[in-house]
Amino acid sequence: MSDALEYLVKARPEAMGHYLAFLKASGRSLDPKTRALISVITKVHAQTERGLRQYLKRALREGCTPDEVLDALLVAFPALGLSRIVWAVDVILAMDLPAFRLGPPAAEPAWHDALATRSLRAGMARRVDCDGRGLLVFRDAQGWRVYDSRCPHQGTELQASALAGCTAACPQHGWTFDLRSGACTAVGDRPLQALPHRVERGRLLVQW
Repeated sequence: MSDALEYLVKARPEAMGHYLAFLKASGRSLDPKTRALISVITKVHAQTERGLRQYLKRALREGCTPDEVLDALLVAFPALGLSRIVWAVDVILAMDLPAFRLGPPAAEPAWHDALATRSLRAGMARRVDCDGRGLLVFRDAQGWRVYDSRCPHQGTELQASALAGCTAACPQHGWTFDLRSGACTAVGDRPLQALPHRVERGRLLVQW
Protein backbone atom coordinates (compact mmCIF):
# COMPACT_ATOMS: atom_id res chain seq x y z
CA MET A 1 0.00 0.00 0.00
CA SER A 2 1.34 3.44 -0.91
CA ASP A 3 1.95 6.17 1.67
CA ALA A 4 -0.98 8.11 0.20
CA LEU A 5 -3.40 5.21 0.60
CA GLU A 6 -2.19 4.58 4.14
CA TYR A 7 -2.84 8.23 4.94
CA LEU A 8 -6.36 8.10 3.47
CA VAL A 9 -7.15 4.89 5.40
CA LYS A 10 -6.22 6.67 8.65
CA ALA A 11 -7.80 10.01 7.76
CA ARG A 12 -11.03 8.66 6.23
CA PRO A 13 -11.40 5.09 7.56
CA GLU A 14 -15.15 4.85 6.85
CA ALA A 15 -14.92 5.83 3.20
CA MET A 16 -11.70 3.94 2.47
CA GLY A 17 -12.94 0.82 4.26
CA HIS A 18 -15.63 0.35 1.61
CA TYR A 19 -13.09 0.85 -1.17
CA LEU A 20 -10.61 -1.68 0.23
CA ALA A 21 -13.40 -4.19 0.90
CA PHE A 22 -14.49 -3.83 -2.74
CA LEU A 23 -10.95 -4.47 -3.99
CA LYS A 24 -10.61 -7.56 -1.81
CA ALA A 25 -14.00 -8.99 -2.79
CA SER A 26 -13.63 -8.25 -6.51
CA GLY A 27 -10.86 -10.79 -6.94
CA ARG A 28 -12.13 -13.58 -4.72
CA SER A 29 -12.59 -15.98 -7.66
CA LEU A 30 -9.04 -15.48 -8.94
CA ASP A 31 -6.06 -17.50 -7.82
CA PRO A 32 -3.21 -15.51 -6.18
CA LYS A 33 -0.92 -15.72 -9.24
CA THR A 34 -3.58 -14.32 -11.58
CA ARG A 35 -4.39 -11.50 -9.16
CA ALA A 36 -0.71 -10.65 -8.87
CA LEU A 37 -0.22 -10.56 -12.65
CA ILE A 38 -3.25 -8.30 -13.11
CA SER A 39 -1.83 -5.96 -10.45
CA VAL A 40 1.47 -5.82 -12.34
CA ILE A 41 -0.36 -4.95 -15.58
CA THR A 42 -2.34 -2.15 -13.89
CA LYS A 43 0.84 -0.61 -12.46
CA VAL A 44 2.48 -0.74 -15.89
CA HIS A 45 -0.58 0.88 -17.49
CA ALA A 46 -0.40 3.71 -14.93
CA GLN A 47 3.41 3.75 -15.22
CA THR A 48 3.73 3.73 -11.43
CA GLU A 49 7.30 2.60 -10.82
CA ARG A 50 6.99 2.11 -7.06
CA GLY A 51 3.82 0.08 -7.51
CA LEU A 52 5.37 -2.02 -10.28
CA ARG A 53 8.36 -2.85 -8.10
CA GLN A 54 6.09 -3.81 -5.19
CA TYR A 55 3.65 -5.94 -7.17
CA LEU A 56 6.32 -7.60 -9.29
CA LYS A 57 7.97 -8.89 -6.13
CA ARG A 58 4.57 -10.05 -4.88
CA ALA A 59 3.94 -11.89 -8.17
CA LEU A 60 7.25 -13.70 -7.85
CA ARG A 61 6.48 -14.64 -4.23
CA GLU A 62 3.12 -16.03 -5.35
CA GLY A 63 4.96 -18.37 -7.70
CA CYS A 64 4.88 -16.47 -11.00
CA THR A 65 7.87 -17.11 -13.25
CA PRO A 66 9.65 -14.37 -15.21
CA ASP A 67 8.25 -15.87 -18.42
CA GLU A 68 4.70 -15.60 -17.02
CA VAL A 69 5.27 -11.94 -16.09
CA LEU A 70 6.60 -11.13 -19.56
CA ASP A 71 3.79 -13.07 -21.25
CA ALA A 72 1.21 -11.16 -19.18
CA LEU A 73 2.67 -7.84 -20.36
CA LEU A 74 2.78 -8.96 -23.98
CA VAL A 75 -0.78 -10.32 -23.91
CA ALA A 76 -1.86 -6.92 -22.56
CA PHE A 77 -0.16 -5.20 -25.52
CA PRO A 78 -3.45 -3.82 -26.94
CA ALA A 79 -3.99 -1.89 -23.69
CA LEU A 80 -0.38 -1.13 -22.75
CA GLY A 81 1.29 -0.44 -26.07
CA LEU A 82 4.97 -1.01 -26.79
CA SER A 83 6.23 2.09 -24.97
CA ARG A 84 4.76 1.07 -21.61
CA ILE A 85 6.03 -2.50 -21.97
CA VAL A 86 9.54 -1.21 -22.75
CA TRP A 87 9.27 1.14 -19.75
CA ALA A 88 8.27 -1.80 -17.53
CA VAL A 89 11.14 -3.97 -18.74
CA ASP A 90 13.57 -1.10 -18.07
CA VAL A 91 12.28 -0.91 -14.48
CA ILE A 92 12.52 -4.68 -14.08
CA LEU A 93 16.10 -4.78 -15.38
CA ALA A 94 17.06 -1.91 -13.06
CA MET A 95 15.82 -4.01 -10.12
CA ASP A 96 18.52 -6.57 -11.01
CA LEU A 97 16.43 -9.54 -9.90
CA PRO A 98 18.31 -12.84 -10.35
CA ALA A 99 15.21 -14.48 -11.84
CA PHE A 100 15.24 -12.06 -14.79
CA ARG A 101 18.93 -12.36 -15.61
CA LEU A 102 19.63 -14.09 -18.91
CA GLY A 103 22.11 -16.91 -18.70
CA PRO A 104 22.43 -20.64 -18.06
CA PRO A 105 19.37 -22.42 -16.61
CA ALA A 106 19.03 -22.00 -12.86
CA ALA A 107 20.49 -24.73 -10.73
CA GLU A 108 18.24 -27.21 -8.99
CA PRO A 109 17.14 -26.19 -5.46
CA ALA A 110 19.84 -27.03 -2.93
CA TRP A 111 19.68 -28.22 0.67
CA HIS A 112 21.12 -25.86 3.29
CA ASP A 113 22.21 -26.71 6.83
CA ALA A 114 20.12 -24.43 9.09
CA LEU A 115 20.79 -25.56 12.66
CA ALA A 116 21.35 -28.45 15.07
CA THR A 117 18.01 -29.97 16.07
CA ARG A 118 19.06 -30.11 19.72
CA SER A 119 19.45 -26.32 19.78
CA LEU A 120 15.69 -25.70 19.57
CA ARG A 121 13.25 -27.25 22.03
CA ALA A 122 9.62 -28.07 21.25
CA GLY A 123 7.37 -25.01 21.51
CA MET A 124 10.17 -22.60 20.61
CA ALA A 125 10.76 -20.41 17.55
CA ARG A 126 13.94 -18.83 16.22
CA ARG A 127 15.08 -16.63 13.37
CA VAL A 128 18.08 -18.16 11.60
CA ASP A 129 20.46 -16.66 9.04
CA CYS A 130 21.40 -19.46 6.67
CA ASP A 131 23.62 -19.04 3.61
CA GLY A 132 22.46 -15.47 3.06
CA ARG A 133 18.77 -16.12 3.65
CA GLY A 134 16.65 -15.40 6.71
CA LEU A 135 14.49 -18.23 8.05
CA LEU A 136 11.81 -18.49 10.71
CA VAL A 137 11.97 -21.91 12.37
CA PHE A 138 9.35 -23.32 14.74
CA ARG A 139 9.38 -26.68 16.46
CA ASP A 140 6.54 -28.46 18.25
CA ALA A 141 5.67 -32.02 19.25
CA GLN A 142 4.47 -32.74 15.69
CA GLY A 143 7.69 -31.65 14.01
CA TRP A 144 9.23 -28.61 12.34
CA ARG A 145 7.93 -25.61 10.42
CA VAL A 146 10.29 -23.46 8.33
CA TYR A 147 9.37 -20.20 6.59
CA ASP A 148 11.04 -17.45 4.62
CA SER A 149 11.62 -14.57 7.03
CA ARG A 150 10.23 -11.94 4.64
CA CYS A 151 6.73 -10.61 5.26
CA PRO A 152 4.55 -11.47 2.22
CA HIS A 153 3.13 -7.92 2.22
CA GLN A 154 6.13 -5.85 1.11
CA GLY A 155 9.08 -8.15 1.75
CA THR A 156 10.09 -6.63 5.10
CA GLU A 157 12.54 -8.88 6.93
CA LEU A 158 11.13 -10.26 10.19
CA GLN A 159 13.98 -10.11 12.67
CA ALA A 160 14.33 -12.00 15.97
CA SER A 161 12.62 -9.09 17.73
CA ALA A 162 9.44 -9.85 15.75
CA LEU A 163 9.03 -13.24 17.47
CA ALA A 164 6.90 -13.82 20.55
CA GLY A 165 6.17 -17.43 21.40
CA CYS A 166 4.63 -19.05 18.33
CA THR A 167 3.80 -15.76 16.59
CA ALA A 168 5.71 -13.25 14.46
CA ALA A 169 4.60 -9.66 13.83
CA CYS A 170 5.88 -7.44 11.03
CA PRO A 171 7.10 -4.13 12.49
CA GLN A 172 6.19 -2.15 9.37
CA HIS A 173 2.43 -2.70 9.02
CA GLY A 174 1.50 -5.11 11.80
CA TRP A 175 0.83 -8.26 9.80
CA THR A 176 0.90 -11.09 12.36
CA PHE A 177 1.60 -14.76 11.67
CA ASP A 178 1.02 -18.03 13.52
CA LEU A 179 4.24 -20.02 13.15
CA ARG A 180 2.38 -23.27 13.79
CA SER A 181 0.73 -22.95 10.39
CA GLY A 182 2.28 -19.89 8.71
CA ALA A 183 -1.19 -18.31 8.45
CA CYS A 184 -1.65 -14.56 8.79
CA THR A 185 -3.86 -13.92 11.82
CA ALA A 186 -4.06 -10.11 11.90
CA VAL A 187 -4.17 -7.19 9.42
CA GLY A 188 -3.17 -9.11 6.28
CA ASP A 189 -4.47 -12.10 4.34
CA ARG A 190 -1.42 -13.95 2.96
CA PRO A 191 0.64 -16.62 4.75
CA LEU A 192 4.37 -16.86 5.20
CA GLN A 193 6.20 -18.77 2.47
CA ALA A 194 6.83 -22.30 3.76
CA LEU A 195 10.07 -24.01 2.71
CA PRO A 196 10.80 -27.73 2.24
CA HIS A 197 12.89 -29.19 5.05
CA ARG A 198 14.10 -32.43 6.57
CA VAL A 199 16.07 -33.66 9.56
CA GLU A 200 19.25 -35.60 8.90
CA ARG A 201 21.85 -36.73 11.45
CA GLY A 202 20.70 -34.23 14.02
CA ARG A 203 20.68 -31.27 11.62
CA LEU A 204 17.73 -29.35 10.18
CA LEU A 205 18.17 -29.00 6.42
CA VAL A 206 16.13 -26.50 4.38
CA GLN A 207 15.70 -26.46 0.60
CA TRP A 208 15.48 -23.48 -1.77
